[in-house]
Amino acid sequence: MKYDFDEIIDRTHTNALNTDGFRQYIFKAGPDKVFPYKDEEFIRMWVADMEFAVAPEIREALKERIDRQIFGYTGVYDDEYYHSFLKWCVDHYDWSFPQEELTFSPGIIPALFQLVETLCTKDEKVLISTPSYGYFAHAANYSGVGILTNPLKRDDAGHFTMDLQDLEQKASDPAAKVLIFCNPHNPTGRMWTEEELGAVAEIVEKYNLWIISDEIHCDLIRSGKKHIPMAKVMEDYPKLVTCMSASKTFNMAGLQFSNIIIRDPALRRTFKRADKIGGFVNPLSMTAQKAAYDVGGEWHEEMKAYLDENFRCLKDFLKVYLPEAVMEVPEATYLAWVDLSAYFDEEDDLPEFFAYKAGVLLEGGDALFVGNANRFVRLNLAMPRELVQTGLERMRDAILAK
Repeated sequence: MKYDFDEIIDRTHTNALNTDGFRQYIFKAGPDKVFPYKDEEFIRMWVADMEFAVAPEIREALKERIDRQIFGYTGVYDDEYYHSFLKWCVDHYDWSFPQEELTFSPGIIPALFQLVETLCTKDEKVLISTPSYGYFAHAANYSGVGILTNPLKRDDAGHFTMDLQDLEQKASDPAAKVLIFCNPHNPTGRMWTEEELGAVAEIVEKYNLWIISDEIHCDLIRSGKKHIPMAKVMEDYPKLVTCMSASKTFNMAGLQFSNIIIRDPALRRTFKRADKIGGFVNPLSMTAQKAAYDVGGEWHEEMKAYLDENFRCLKDFLKVYLPEAVMEVPEATYLAWVDLSAYFDEEDDLPEFFAYKAGVLLEGGDALFVGNANRFVRLNLAMPRELVQTGLERMRDAILAK
């Protein structure tokens, strides 16, 4: 490989959530919470950022921008960024969209909060499929609107599918207003097929819902696969918003930049007017995102191949050492969604157990994911293989010592 994904990078004392903020985020605790492990001894398989260095091409672009010496108020005032992003969409998804539909947000999470606040009144509801990324529910709770849940179906091998009958039943609720749709799905890692997307689209159109398609994981897919944007399936449906970003794919989440593609002109105007930062963007964030689309392709392909092997190692490890664990290698994301219900009771706190007994930080369960998640853990595999192996060995030893 041209790029070194085996490099172990010291991230401590950088104010990274991953290394310095885990007590507050996972355990809702302060610095007085102590473990049998030093902070630097943990294997951190939790939050969805990578332990891989940002591509050198992106870092070089940032250095060049820094050398321009001034970081004043910045917006997107020409069409260069649009053409870079558009080329990526055409090359990777065979999909394009008009420039006027492109808006920006510091992140997809704040965009979700703003969109739900704009689209829903207090007596209306948001529909989500579970297990769900927690912030989908948080966006509804922030605006004081109701939540309808559509549990995914799962077979004995750990393969998840849409329960379309239940989705339609929930969509038919007169209070249902917005479907927040995760494509690909987090945390299960499903890449929805064209047939599945078409079925969801039919339900959305039948009940005249707004659909917000969160596609932040759409480039974190297994090698050889191809993402299908919901906007490609719903070509003419006006009440659709697509959320994308290079931040997750290229490990730049802290730079806070995302693409929010809004078809409806009225919603687009409202979204821009409601922008809490007045339409400005971080100059370094825009530089990094554009560089990712322009010159990050080779790094992206090698990173996907490295992740493919990490998932193969995980699957083989579970088969040998924890055969009752249930996990399907995800089609997308760098996150494994593992059912450990054979080894734990319903009331067990798995993040607490693995932190204390194994020195492994992870997320899981209904406390962090909305519904349908009891005794599941989400393992981040976007890290050097040596760390993945150590983390898995520690987890195995802790489980078998119970």
